[in-house]
Parts: sequence; structure tokens; C-alpha cells
Amino acid sequence: MVGISTLFTVLLGLPLGVLLVITNRDHLWENQVAHKSLAVVVNVFRGVPFIVLILLLFPLSTFLIGTSLGPTAATIPLTVAAAPFFARMVETALLEVDRGTLEAAHAMGANRFTIICKVLLAESLPAIISGVTVTCVSLVGYSAFAGIVGGGGLGDVALRVGFQSFNNEMLLVCSFILVAIVQIVQWIGDVISRKVDHR
Repeated sequence: MVGISTLFTVLLGLPLGVLLVITNRDHLWENQVAHKSLAVVVNVFRGVPFIVLILLLFPLSTFLIGTSLGPTAATIPLTVAAAPFFARMVETALLEVDRGTLEAAHAMGANRFTIICKVLLAESLPAIISGVTVTCVSLVGYSAFAGIVGGGGLGDVALRVGFQSFNNEMLLVCSFILVAIVQIVQWIGDVISRKVDHR
């Protein structure tokens, strides 16, 4: 559930973050209407509490998956919640790229697509990978929360087998597993980020 949600979050959030940057004032494809519209969409979805977002997206999950329950259905609200968050992290990473580097690439005749791929994304790759790591860690917490409202996974186990059965040991085991997953994800993300950082 977390892995699939992370994949779709990156697939949606990365281009959204790029568009937030390149449509901004004095950038590659300045378009204030597009920029402000995207910013509003991102802010709206970031502002909706996750529990409310799950409930709002029950019909969409039912339409796309055939059910609003289970790990597969939970990937939809997880992705919708995380993609705007990741888009803002991508935006921050891209804005840290030196404008002089962009101007040099433009002066050498590079087109917009080349500048985006070979300069913006390449220069900010370590920060973007760190953003993926933070987003994945957040999705671990979101997924546990989704389990409480029928999303399955460890949250469901913690609720039914632990809390509702007065089994404190199971609650502790679920908590330990979640913490371990977070630690592993963070470690992997840090290792990859260091490897791609050639500064």
C-alpha cells in the first residue's frame, strides 16, 4: 500500500512541482494564471485533514476500484493526500538551483525541456530524493491511519486485534513495526541521496 502510493505520489507530484516552478514569475514558462491555479489546487488538498479526505474520496475509490475498503482502495486517498505535499517539496528543491546555471544553459542554446531535465532536475536530485523519503515516511503514518477506517494494513490490525481486543502487546508490536519501517525507509533514502549528491 505504501509502496504503490509512493510511486503514484512521485508520478503526480514531480510534474506538479516542476509546473509550480516553471510557471512562476520570471521563469522558463511564466504563466501567472496557471501558477496561481496550481498553487490553489495544491493548497486546498494540503489543507484538507486526511480523515476528511478519505471520507470524501470513498465514492472515487468505489468507482475506480469497485470498493472503498482494503489496501488497494486506500492508495487513492493516500496518493491524493501526499502528491500535493511532495509537489511543494519538489518546488522547494528546484527553487534552490542557482539561476546562473539556468541562464548559462539557456545561453548555450538549450531548450526548455533540456533545461528542466538536465539542469533543474539533475541539480536538485539529492533534495528531491530526500523529499521522496520524507513523503514515504509520512505515507507510513497515513496508511496506519487509513487502516482505522477500513484501509487494512497495520492500522487495521492495531485497531481490531490490539485496541478493540484490549491487547496492549499487539498495539506495542504494531507500533514497533511502524517505527522500524520508518527507520529503514529513512536510512535507504539517506544512502541514495548521498550517492547521487556530487557537489
